[in-house]
Amino acid sequence: MDQSKINVRYAKAFFSLAKEKNLSGELQMDAGLISSVCSSSSDFRILIESPVIPTSEKKKVLKAIFEGKINTYSMNFLLLITENRREKHIPGIFRDLEELYRKDQGIKTAVLTTATPLNEAIADQIKKSLESEFGGKVDLSQKVDKELIGGFVLRVEDNQYDASVSSQLKKIKEKLLQTELK
Repeated sequence: MDQSKINVRYAKAFFSLAKEKNLSGELQMDAGLISSVCSSSSDFRILIESPVIPTSEKKKVLKAIFEGKINTYSMNFLLLITENRREKHIPGIFRDLEELYRKDQGIKTAVLTTATPLNEAIADQIKKSLESEFGGKVDLSQKVDKELIGGFVLRVEDNQYDASVSSQLKKIKEKLLQTELK
C-alpha cells in the first residue's frame, strides 16, 4: 500500500472522529503539537521509524511524551497507529490531518518566497490582499531564497505565480537561444 494512501486514510478517520465528537478545535491543536514534535525532533523520528525498537517501548515513549498534553482521543489514536505498526507514518498522517482541518475551515495555505526577508508590515499587507482575493482566511508563510535575485514566488495551494528576477532571466536566455538556432 502506498504511504500517502495510509496517511490519508488515517487522517480522514481521525478527522471524522473529531467532527463526530465536536472536538475539532481541541484535536486540531493536538495535531499541531504532534506535527511540530515530528518536524522538530530528529530523535523522535528515529524512534518511530526504527524497526529494532519494540512496539511496546514505542508506546511507552509516546505516553511519556504526550500523555497529559493531548486529548485522550489523540493519545489513543497515536497508540492505535503504533499497535498497527504504522508509526513511521505518524508525521505524514498528522501533516495530512492539519491540511484537512485547514480545508474544513476554508483556510488557504500560501508560501511567499523572496530573495530577502520581508518586513512584517509588507507581509501583513500581502496577506490581507490575498484574503480579499480569495474571500477567506490565508495562512501565509515566508521563505528566503537568495537565488531568486529579486522579486518573489507566491504559491497558494496548488497554484504558483513566479515573478522572480532569476525566472525572468531564464526566460530571456531561452528566447535568445531559440533565436540563435533559427
